[in-house]
Parts: sequence; C-alpha cells; structure tokens
Amino acid sequence: MTQTLTPTEATAAAPRVGFISLGCPKALVDSERILTQLRAEGYEVAPNYEDAQAVIVNTCGFITPAIEESLSAIGEALDATGKVIVTGCLGERPEKIMERHPKVSAITGSEAVDDVMGHVRDLLPVNQDAFTGLLPVPAPGMRPVAAPAVGPEREQTRHGDVFAPSVRLTPRHYAYVKVAEGCNHTCAFCIIPKLRGLQVSRDAGSVLYEAFRLVAGGTKELVVIAQDTSAYGVDIRYRESEFQGEQVRAHLTDLAEKLGELGAWVRMHYVYPYPHVDRIVELMAQGKILPYLDMPLQHASPKILRAMRRPGAGKQLDTIRRWREICPELTIRSTFIVGFPGETEEDFQELLDFLEAAQLDRVGAFTYSEVPEADANALPGAVPEEVKEERLARFMEVAQRISMARLAQKVGRVMDVIIDEYNDDEGDQPGTRLIGRTKGDAPGIDGQVYLYAGDFAGQIKVGDIVQARIEDSDEYDLFGEVVARPEWRPNVPMLGHFGH
Repeated sequence: MTQTLTPTEATAAAPRVGFISLGCPKALVDSERILTQLRAEGYEVAPNYEDAQAVIVNTCGFITPAIEESLSAIGEALDATGKVIVTGCLGERPEKIMERHPKVSAITGSEAVDDVMGHVRDLLPVNQDAFTGLLPVPAPGMRPVAAPAVGPEREQTRHGDVFAPSVRLTPRHYAYVKVAEGCNHTCAFCIIPKLRGLQVSRDAGSVLYEAFRLVAGGTKELVVIAQDTSAYGVDIRYRESEFQGEQVRAHLTDLAEKLGELGAWVRMHYVYPYPHVDRIVELMAQGKILPYLDMPLQHASPKILRAMRRPGAGKQLDTIRRWREICPELTIRSTFIVGFPGETEEDFQELLDFLEAAQLDRVGAFTYSEVPEADANALPGAVPEEVKEERLARFMEVAQRISMARLAQKVGRVMDVIIDEYNDDEGDQPGTRLIGRTKGDAPGIDGQVYLYAGDFAGQIKVGDIVQARIEDSDEYDLFGEVVARPEWRPNVPMLGHFGH
C-alpha cells in the first residue's frame, strides 16, 4: 500500500540542511544558487545547528584571516552535526581542509552547484513524494534546471551556465547580480584565477532577464559584481544575445545602459579604469545608473603597483579627475593594501599624498597578509608587522579626515535615501527612526543615514526610497529627517502588489 504524505507531513519529513555563507558578495550569489536548488528539490534550510542534519559551508580562501575563519566554521559545523559539505574558494584547496578536518563528508570547488547537490543527495536522500513548493524558473538564455541526477555522469554547473537564484540572502529591496566569474589578471598578491579560473562572462540577455525579474518582484537596487566588472564580455568577444526581442552586446556599457532602463538603482562594483569606463561615468551623469564606482586601487606608488602587477601606475589621479569632470556627483570607493613587500616610508608617503589629492569618498584598507601560493610571498623586503599596523593607523587617520570633510558638504541638502531597517527606541512610535543609505553608499560596506521619520512615522517600510534633508554628519555617517515619500514606479510590470 502506497502512503501519500499530506503537505504538513511532507514538510516534516523533508531533510534539513544548514548553510554557512562566508566571503564576498560574489560568493553570496553562489550561496543563493545552492539554496535555490535545495528548496527546489524538497530540502528545508535549517536555521540553526540543532535543526540541521547536515551543513554546507561556502568558504572564502582569499587571504589568511579568511582561510582561518572558514576552517573555524567547518570545525564548528562538524562538532555540531558530523556531516559537513565544503564548497567555495577554499574548496579549491582540499588538502588544506583535510589537514585540519579529515572527517568532512565532501569537498567541492567554487560554483559547483551540481556537485554540492549530488553530495547532499548522497548524505540526505529526499523523499520523492514530498511537496517541494518552490521551483526556480530559468531565465531565457540560461540553461534550465535539469532533473536531479546522481553519480559521475552529473553535468557540472559552472560560471555563466547557471539558473538565476530565487532564494535570496539579501533583503528584498536590493540584490547582487553577478555578470562574470573568474579573473584574467595576474596580481602578485592574489590567487583568484587559481581558485576560480579565468574569466567567464554571462550573456547580456541572461543578466538582463534576471535583473528584469528582480525589479518586477520589488527589488529597487541592483548591485553589479564580478572579479573585474570592467572586463565583462572580453572572453566571449562581446557576443550578442536576446533580451525582449533585441540583440544586446555582452559589453559593460551596453549592459549598464539596458539595466538603467529598468528604473531601479544600478550600482557598479569592482570597476577598473579601462578606457570605456568613461562612457559608464557619462551614464551616471545622465542619471541612468548610480553615480558610484567601487574601484580597488590597492596602492599609489608606481614602484609598488609594478610589484603588485597592477595596471594604471601613475595615471590614477588623472583618471579620477576626468571622471569627476564628467560626473561631479560621482562617489568613488576604493581599497588599499598597506605594508606590501618592498614598501618603504617613501612609497607609503606617496600613498598618503595620493589620498589627499584624490579626496576619495569611501576608503577601506588592510595590512598585507601572505596568501598561500601567491607570487608576492617570494618578494624581498617584508615589512615588519608593527610597521604595517602603524602605517595602517596613519592611513586611516587621513582617510577618516577626508571622509568627514566630504560628508559635511552634504549637510543641508535633500537626498534620496533607501531604507534598510528600523532603528526605534523603546518609547518611540513604530517607524519613527530609520536607517538607510544614499546613492553614494553601498550596502554592508559604506556609511549609513540615520533618519527621523517626522510626519511620516509609521508610514515608511523597509525598502522604501524617501527624500531626506541632511542635518548633520560625522566621520562616516549622515543624520537627517524625512521630508517626502515619493511613489516608486519601475519601468517593468510589477509581480503582485509591492506598492505603498
């Protein structure tokens, strides 16, 4: 006699998988894809170790502290459940994982959705009679999700040949859209090409259909990411693909223009100063995409940049000045490495002088840390740790002073702010205090705007875009009050009712 499960019984019988996602936004997108496939095949995602029958750990393997964090997370998950599948960048170095944690159940590399799912099925076979509830719909131009397969004949899903995730690890109002995987650069301090391979770009049609569905579902901010976003499409010779009856080139300028037509905020991350980025900045000046660039410069001394094998030595300042002439509202964020092998006090002073001249809006920095297998490990002139830390403190003092001055220039202005969360005190009417971001603030890494809702208390939801008068500022954040709550209408048909 065949027993049929009710939906409640089927849900109760569904295997429960815990998930830990570490690393950068690019890894976060990989995590979303795995979670989407888990739910599509009838698995439940456990919220804690106690409810999990197995755990997937999506690791980072870029720098030593990130490796240690990943290994620690693996060990914690093993202690709690005894069944751990490791994926992500550190998974490309299985010997490091096995040396510390020989009892892990399986190890896969980055973007190995099918491999991860194969190991999950082996560990926790799903009841095929279960109601699965969520089926991801592949975007046109992308490979549909195949029926589950087990065994070595399983087709690998890598790079651009993947379905768009329908499970999100970000709030509904913003999403990361990955346009390419891997990297063609040979920076001395980095091993990303060894971990994730050379660049593989997605077709523009695939990216645009994913973005279209996100905006139709209520997403108001699209954060475009890749290892080198400026190089998008180089590997596929900028080939054309279909989007809504048109052919669109896989080129950053074409993609940015089309994304800008959707009516959402479009934010560019990891943009390197290629010549065609001038056209991207022109789109920013025209209001088609956000006037924001995340451009990891790493240093300013030509000698150190050559040792790092980084492009643009000696031309960075000219490029920044040209971009600001094109788009005066441009916000530039960058990151730097302090204490790279061979860095002298003179080299470091060049970096400080560059900061003063460039007046970058948002700056992050970290001391140089050896990355296993990176070419920089063999360079002479290692900088003592105490010198690295002293230089980092001096660097951040300059960066903080510049940030404070640039934010002070915004006081008195009325700016668009996207609301990320509530910040009410115990005695406040709900929705009285809000935390959001301006167009010049990326989620999770930049400053915030602390707002009083004023007359709009209780009317503003997380994800709303409001207008706020900026009344004060400090080193990193802005403070103000909501003065208007305009209706948001994207240029795509909305799915369901996401209005006010």
